[in-house]
Amino acid sequence: MPQGDRPGDDYSLARMSERRSLLLVTDPLYPAAGRRYGDEDVWLAGQLRESFAVASCSPLDAVTLMDGFDAVLVRNSGPVLHYAEAYAAFRGHAARTGARLVTDLGARADALGKQYLLDLTRAGAQVIPAIDRLEDLHLLPDAAKLMVKPLLGSDSIGISVVPRDQLPADLAGCLVQPLVDIDHEISYVFVDHEFIYAVRSTDGVRWQLQPHDPTAAELEFARWFVDWNGVVHGVQRVDACRTTDGRLLLVELEDLNPYLSLDVLAAEVRDALVGALVRSIEAAIDAV
Repeated sequence: MPQGDRPGDDYSLARMSERRSLLLVTDPLYPAAGRRYGDEDVWLAGQLRESFAVASCSPLDAVTLMDGFDAVLVRNSGPVLHYAEAYAAFRGHAARTGARLVTDLGARADALGKQYLLDLTRAGAQVIPAIDRLEDLHLLPDAAKLMVKPLLGSDSIGISVVPRDQLPADLAGCLVQPLVDIDHEISYVFVDHEFIYAVRSTDGVRWQLQPHDPTAAELEFARWFVDWNGVVHGVQRVDACRTTDGRLLLVELEDLNPYLSLDVLAAEVRDALVGALVRSIEAAIDAV
């Protein structure tokens, strides 16, 4: 068949070679409770393929492959606790080579562990307070039960709930927070510094979500943490809780691989997310 007669021939090799390349780092097989990593990232890859030449890989293969791409997008790649050495190598390689990462290496929150919760507590921010020394226990509210979390943990891995008088004597590598009474949780999703959408939990179930229309006060709250984080290019999910006494407190600031809950969003909101993400990736590639 002559080249001009091929179906879809306008999508020529020349056009393909002009597209910038994107490496999507993902682990679709990670058994995330209440979430479908594979479905979300397959859909997202299909959307991004309209703007980039896209390939996907495991986080364990990222260092080997990333130099051949214009940008690297870290998506649902699972808790780095399971591949800490490979993740450290990935960050080190990106820093040495100047790789265009989305989210970029300037992120100060979950991409570096939970230390930021201690830093924000000391700064007096609206966060569930956290300590890492028994002598600071007086800084926590008088909660009967406390949560002990690994500083490098995520996805609820390694969390234990203990009575206040039964805290372990050695908190090395851990932080402690009060177990607060929560009415619901809200996640605010930003791309770069642009707010895109919010979702909230229903019936007290973390990953049973519905779209949420945030108030001006809520957006001011969420933007404070985005501004503090200092991310230039990337996705951030500000996870907050509304306590039973009406307070809004930060639970975590997910700036590494936040699940986006695309399955509960209207089509126009998903389109807005993809458009913002394309702009972010392009800006990261073009950054001097």
